[in-house]
Amino acid sequence: MTVIDSHEAALAAAAQVAAALAPGVVQRDRDGAATVPAEALAALDGSGLLALTVPSADGGPALGPLTLAEVTRIIAAVDPAIAQVPQAHYLLVDVLALHAGPEVRRRLFTEVLAGRRIGNALAERGGKHAQDLSTRIKDGRLTGRKFYSTGALTSAWIAVSALDDTGRLVLAFVPRDAPGVTVDTDWDVMGQRATISGTTTFEDVPAELVIDYAGAFEVPQQLGARAQLVHAAIEVGIAEGALRDTRAYLQEKARPSTEAVRAGASVAADDPHVLHRYGRTATRVRAASALLREAAGVLDEVGLVPADAAAAARGSLAVAAAKAFASEVAVETASELFAMCGTSSTAAKYDLDRHWRNARTHSVHDPVDWKYHHLAAWELSGTLPPNHGQL
Repeated sequence: MTVIDSHEAALAAAAQVAAALAPGVVQRDRDGAATVPAEALAALDGSGLLALTVPSADGGPALGPLTLAEVTRIIAAVDPAIAQVPQAHYLLVDVLALHAGPEVRRRLFTEVLAGRRIGNALAERGGKHAQDLSTRIKDGRLTGRKFYSTGALTSAWIAVSALDDTGRLVLAFVPRDAPGVTVDTDWDVMGQRATISGTTTFEDVPAELVIDYAGAFEVPQQLGARAQLVHAAIEVGIAEGALRDTRAYLQEKARPSTEAVRAGASVAADDPHVLHRYGRTATRVRAASALLREAAGVLDEVGLVPADAAAAARGSLAVAAAKAFASEVAVETASELFAMCGTSSTAAKYDLDRHWRNARTHSVHDPVDWKYHHLAAWELSGTLPPNHGQL
């Protein structure tokens, strides 16, 4: 397994993964859940990147949010679906670092350092909200049904949120191949198709590795902010990928409109309206990237264990701003691509619509409007944002 021990080594590894993913990205998008992207995920799992944030006390490099955001952005600019697969993995590494006992830490961090990924089974349907759980652990056995299980299908372990015998929220870490675990490929959506975030069912599964999870959100925390930082980086990556493909199409394939020719443009890149749209779009993409770096820097300053609620709020709101803006910019950039490149760019053979489909699908992962709401409430009245994982 590759050992990554510096920010620079991590970025180099991310670039190698991105290069390996590039040739197959269109086919993975077209295949969706019909084909498990085993080769692409093997490149990710074998890169050493899964262990980026494992604490040094547990044998890891203990690299921080700045590195994680950049690694995610680099990969997402090529294939945001594959970049999203380890999003929950990094959250769960943080949870283990803060809340797991010595034996659970030893077992699971040994696995992570060996390139064995942790998938998630957290969200449910049928309740008042996604965390209104019906999954239970009773007498050491886990039973329940989960949806949006990103990464679970191809992971070594699955982290499952459940209520224990006392009704308290816990996380159970179970082997993917444990008896009673079934992961379906019923993932049929318009974007982020290669994540294959299908349904996972647990039927009387032994739950040996269990940690308290309710306590994570009973104190000021940055777990949610760090998890959302990865989502923000995915959006920035989508925007950068769409802008990259816009530039390539304009330089290599696009023709100027009839009106532009009459105005003296010999190539599409000389069309004054294309120049205006491209310049505006490129500026907004760079602004989104800058906000991402700023948010990661704030999280680095605040640390995984914030000093108090105000420090936690500072980190959460910095990420909220980056995620909200990047979500808008990614959708806009992926749409502007066609306005700049013209009718021929909509041809199915190019699959350029995947950028918009990925951006739009991922952007509604959690409500952007509430992020702006909480930012304004803090700025105008000093109201602390909610202490949960979706901001």
